[in-house]
Amino acid sequence: MVERDGLGDPYTRETIELPDDYEGPVVATLVHRPADTGVSAGAVLHVHGFCDYFFQTVTAEFYTGLGFDFFAVDLRKCGRSLLPNQTPNFCLDLAEYYPDLDAALSIIRERTGHQLVVFDAHSTGGLIVPLWAVARAAEGDQVADALVLNSPWLDLQGSFFVRTAGTEAINRVGQRRPYATVPRNVSGVYVESLHRDHHGEWDFNQAWKPLQSIPVKAGWLRAVRAGHRAVHKGISVPAPILVLCSRRSLVPQAYTEESLTVDTVLDVRQITKWSHQLGDDVTIARVPDAMHDVFLSRKDVREEAFSRTRRWLEYALAPR
Repeated sequence: MVERDGLGDPYTRETIELPDDYEGPVVATLVHRPADTGVSAGAVLHVHGFCDYFFQTVTAEFYTGLGFDFFAVDLRKCGRSLLPNQTPNFCLDLAEYYPDLDAALSIIRERTGHQLVVFDAHSTGGLIVPLWAVARAAEGDQVADALVLNSPWLDLQGSFFVRTAGTEAINRVGQRRPYATVPRNVSGVYVESLHRDHHGEWDFNQAWKPLQSIPVKAGWLRAVRAGHRAVHKGISVPAPILVLCSRRSLVPQAYTEESLTVDTVLDVRQITKWSHQLGDDVTIARVPDAMHDVFLSRKDVREEAFSRTRRWLEYALAPR
């Protein structure tokens, strides 16, 4: 059933029933904002990251202003799709999210008739979507016409030891005790930099995207590291890819004004290093003073990011 979303008009949402998993019933949620123009140029499907959900109306407005029907999926156990007794944002394999993307894409194509679909994916979504696209293309399915990856999570931030021996320890614990909590230090600076109750300009549900994030489970991190390894070996996404990220990263323990001009979540050097392993047609745009979610940066920065994205889409979607 399609109903009005909490974001208000013109946003609607519908619940997608999915097969039960090891925790019980599972759903995804598809949010829609129609194109601003009478005739749509195609569709955009937005996929969020870890401890996140769709609230980025400024991103939707950018795409609908270009003439795209905009859709966003809250993946299983995230945001609007989190059910009682589920472990938030949890999976044992990133492939668990593939049916969510399949179902969302099927609804978009069947209901709107759009064959041209662009994926806009952020952070962990920027890891899941390329892996899904490669898996579905291998089965002969039609996937995306283009991918816009906003600070995709392509490696584990931290020292060489953490990314090697630490990963092996995660693999062992994640296999034996998948619900064990992985110790980590979360400053809360990133959410402080975003939310209007702190130092940002955005409003969102802090139960779904809390200041101190949510506990990271060993089984989930094991799944993410498996995805990282697949990318590092090299995959071949059958579509042009734009990777957007900041120029700099910083891991502050307390908020400063500089937090508004850097990626405080991921290492942008890793993003640029591994992006070319995603496919044969990859463009990297490093945006000065951008935050982790590049499109939520301050107005002049996000306008620059939108401008670069618009120009790239004109190239990527041009008839060949």
